[in-house]
Amino acid sequence: MPPREEHELKASGAPEPVSPAPEAAAGQLAERVQILQQEKQELTNTLVRRQADFENYRKRMEKERHQDRLRGAEAVIENVLPVLDAFDRALGETDDSAYREYRKGFELIRRQLWETLAKQGVVKIEAMGQEFNPHFHHAIERVETTEHADGIVIGELQPGYLYHERVLRPAMVRVASAPESKPARVSKQDD
Repeated sequence: MPPREEHELKASGAPEPVSPAPEAAAGQLAERVQILQQEKQELTNTLVRRQADFENYRKRMEKERHQDRLRGAEAVIENVLPVLDAFDRALGETDDSAYREYRKGFELIRRQLWETLAKQGVVKIEAMGQEFNPHFHHAIERVETTEHADGIVIGELQPGYLYHERVLRPAMVRVASAPESKPARVSKQDD
């Protein structure tokens, strides 16, 4: 300390600064290091949680975007299915020889349309000969028959379609039903 300041300190009666003992300084320093390490650990934990939250958010947003794309495509495909049905009706059997040439063009266009839909993930629901499943089939008629087992689809009136394993439209079908057995007539005899 310069002599003038030292003289002023002694004249003012203020105590001279005392340097802390080395043990006390080491204890204070260790305590400060421990506090800083705890703060660092808390900040690290917060950072890890925030990164995990962000990663979860990113995955959720990506999944929602994917589902939105599927819903948009699904809406378009649902509007195209009646066109596919119209092609199927147009390709129905006819005896007109002039129609045979047009039929080839219809078949080509229908095949291209179906291939485009199939590339997008559309799958036709197989109905004929299958056991009736209300998740995939819409029964519009039950036909009593002994030729087929009960509950088997025996006719398809309109095809059904799946899009990425989700039913776009169930198949409209006829379902076999076992004939009801009629009770035998009991005749009353007078005694």
